[in-house]
Amino acid sequence: MIQLVVKRDGRVVGFNEEKIMAAIRKAMLHTDAGEDASLIRSITDYIACRGREQMTVEEIQDMVEMELMKSARKEVAKKYIAYRDQRSVARKAKTRDMFLEIIEAKSNDVTRENANMNADTPAGMMMKFASESTKPFVDDYLLLPEVKEAVRQNYLHIHDKDYYPTKSLTCVQHPLDKILQNGFCAGHGESRPAKRIETASVLACISLETAQNEMHGGQSIPAFDFYLAPFVRLSLVEELKALEQIAGESYNHLYETPVDDYIAKPLDGLQGDRRALQHAVNRTVGRVHQAMEAFIHNMNTIHSRGGNQVVFSSINYGTDTSAEGRCVMRELLLSTYRGVGNSGTAIFPIQIWKKKRGVSYLPEDRNYDLYLLACKVSARRFFPNFLNLDATYNHHDLWQPDDPRRFVHEVATMGCRTRVFENRFGEKTSIGRGNLSFTTINLVRIAIECMKVDDRQKRIARFFAKLDKTLDLAAIQLHRRYEFQKTAKAKQFPLLMSMLWEGCEQLKPDDAIEQVIQHGTLGIGFIGLAEALVALTGKHHGEDGQAQQLGLSIVTRMRDKVGEFSEKYAHNYSVLATPAEGLAGRFTRRDRETFGVLPGITDKEYYTNSNHVPVYYKCSAHHKARVEAPYHELTRGGHIFYVEIDGDATHNPEAIMALVDLMDRYNMGYASANHNRNRCMKCGYENAAAQLYECPRCGSRSIDRLQRITGYLVGATDRWNSAKLAELNDRIVHE
Repeated sequence: MIQLVVKRDGRVVGFNEEKIMAAIRKAMLHTDAGEDASLIRSITDYIACRGREQMTVEEIQDMVEMELMKSARKEVAKKYIAYRDQRSVARKAKTRDMFLEIIEAKSNDVTRENANMNADTPAGMMMKFASESTKPFVDDYLLLPEVKEAVRQNYLHIHDKDYYPTKSLTCVQHPLDKILQNGFCAGHGESRPAKRIETASVLACISLETAQNEMHGGQSIPAFDFYLAPFVRLSLVEELKALEQIAGESYNHLYETPVDDYIAKPLDGLQGDRRALQHAVNRTVGRVHQAMEAFIHNMNTIHSRGGNQVVFSSINYGTDTSAEGRCVMRELLLSTYRGVGNSGTAIFPIQIWKKKRGVSYLPEDRNYDLYLLACKVSARRFFPNFLNLDATYNHHDLWQPDDPRRFVHEVATMGCRTRVFENRFGEKTSIGRGNLSFTTINLVRIAIECMKVDDRQKRIARFFAKLDKTLDLAAIQLHRRYEFQKTAKAKQFPLLMSMLWEGCEQLKPDDAIEQVIQHGTLGIGFIGLAEALVALTGKHHGEDGQAQQLGLSIVTRMRDKVGEFSEKYAHNYSVLATPAEGLAGRFTRRDRETFGVLPGITDKEYYTNSNHVPVYYKCSAHHKARVEAPYHELTRGGHIFYVEIDGDATHNPEAIMALVDLMDRYNMGYASANHNRNRCMKCGYENAAAQLYECPRCGSRSIDRLQRITGYLVGATDRWNSAKLAELNDRIVHE
C-alpha cells in the first residue's frame, strides 16, 4: 500500500488518493461519455493497494495510464496521456523560453543579472546556460523543503546558487607576499619568486586571475603597498648594477642607502654617488610606473570564468610609510588618474585607500600628500574608495605604528563592501580569509505581511517574530551549504588551497578543506530596510526619528541572532548590508505581483539597498551620514556609505576629502562618492553632464556613461538590469 510519494522537487509527502481521482476525473470530462465515478474509485483503490510503500509521482502516473488502458474507457487513457505530455511541455517551456532569450542576446533581467558579465559572448552564453540549468538541481537536491519554500515565497535569496554544487567559496584576501617570495604552482606550470617590480606586478595579476577561476566571488589584495614595496628596492639595486657596468665603478655601498622618497629629479649639478643614486631612482620610478600601468591594464583585459568576465578585483593600500611603499602608491595613483587605453577610467581593480590617523589622513602624517593625491584621483576616476581604520570596530589591539608587518592587523575590504576581520577560530585579521557564502532576507516582504495589524506594538512584534523565523532558515541554509562545501578536497582548488587560505599549507591534495574554511564567514544580508519601515510605520528612517530607532532595532536583532548562530553552529556568521544588483528588482517585482502597488513600498522597480536612505530622498550628506553611520558597526559582514556629488568632480577633490571627514566624524567604516562621467568612445572627450548623447568634439554618438552600480563601476549602463537603471535615474545629489 502506498504511504509516501516522492515529488519532482525531491520532497517526500504523504500519499493523497484524491489527487489520482481528480486527474482521472479531469481526463473523463474531456470525453463524450463524461465522468464514471465507479471506475474512478476502482482504479484509485487498486493503485493505492497494489503500489509500493514509497513511490514517485511518475511511477504512480504510469500505473494510472496502465489501468485506464486495461479498462473499457481507452479514450480516457488517451486524454490522460495527452494531459501528462502537456504538463511536461509546460514545465520545460519556461526553461526553453529562457534559453531562447539567452541565444538571441536579449537584454533582460536574466542576461543582465550581473552588469560585469557579458552574457552576449559565446562564453557568457555558456555560463548563463549552465547557471540557469544548475539552479533547479540545487532546489531539488540540496535545499531543505522549508528553505526552498522560503525562497519561492520571496523571503530569502541564496546568492550564487548556481555555484552551490561546485562547493566553491565567495571571496578571499590574498596573502600576496607568500606568492611573491615563494612563487606558486596552480596546476599547469609554475612561477618562480619575483625579483623585480615588473614581475611582482604580473604575479599579482596572475594570483587574482587564477583564484577567480576557482571561486564565485571577488579577489582582493589586502596590503598592495606593503607587498610590492620590497621589489622597488630590488629594482633600484638592479639599476645601480646596470650603472656600474656603464661607469666602470662599484656602487654596492649604495645598495642599502636609505631613500627618503622615490621622486624623479633632474641630474643637473649632481656628482658622484648623489648623481648615481638619483639616476637609479629616476629609472626605478619609471619602471614602477610602467609596472602599475601594466597591472591596471591587465586587470581590465584578462578574462576569467570561461572568458566572459574580467577579474572582480580589489586592492587595499595607504598605510605603508616606507619610501618604496609610497612609490608604489604614487605611481599607481598617477597611472589611474591618467586612465587606460584612450584615457578611459579603469573599472578594475577597485582601489581602497586605508585612512588612518597618524599615518594617512592628517596634514602632519607621512602619507598625507598621497592622501591628497588619492582624493584628486577619486574625484576624476571614482577610485579609490576609502576604508576607515579609525572606526572603533576596525581597531586591532596588536597594531603598532613601528611594526613593519602592521598590515596583518589592519582590516581590509572587498571593493563591493564585504568585510572579514573577527575570527572565533584564530587571529583577528583579514588576510588569507574571506566569505564562504551569503544569503539575503527580504525585509519588505515580512513587513508587508504585518501591515494589516492595527496596533503598532503588535504589528512590530509580529514582524520580529517573522524575522526571527526567517533568520533561522537563513542560518540553517548557510550551515548546510558549509557542511557541503567542507567536503571538497584541496586538489579541487589548486591555488586557493595551496597558497591563499589561512592554514592551507597543512592540507594534502586529497584532504577535505574543513579545517581551513572554518576561518571564513557566512553572511546573512538584508535588503529594503527603508521600504520595510514605511510598511511598519508609514515613514523611512531618513525622514523620521522613530522609524530610525526601529530600523536600528531590526538590524540589532539581526546582529544578536547571528551571534547566537555562531555559537549554535560553530561558524563565523555576520550581518551583511547586501550589495543587491539583480536582486533589487527581483524581490520587488514578485512582491508587487502578490500585494499590488503600495505607495512608498512597491511603487518603484527596486527596493533600496540594505540600510541606505532611499536614493530619491532629498537630504544633505551630513544627514545621510548621521542616519546610516550607526548601521556600520552592526553590519560587520560588510557595509558602504555613498554620497552623490553634483557637477564635475574632477576639479573638486575637496568634495572627496569632505566625504572622508564624514567617515571620521560619524565612525563609518567604508565610503565612496558617486558622480557622473561621460566619455566619447571615439576621441576620448570627457565631461560630467547629466546627459550627453553626442560628442561636442568629434560628433560621435558612441558615449560611455560611467556609473557605480553597487560598490563597483560598470563601463556602460546598457549592461544594467531595468531595476538598477530605474534606481540610477532616481538618484539625487546630496548637498
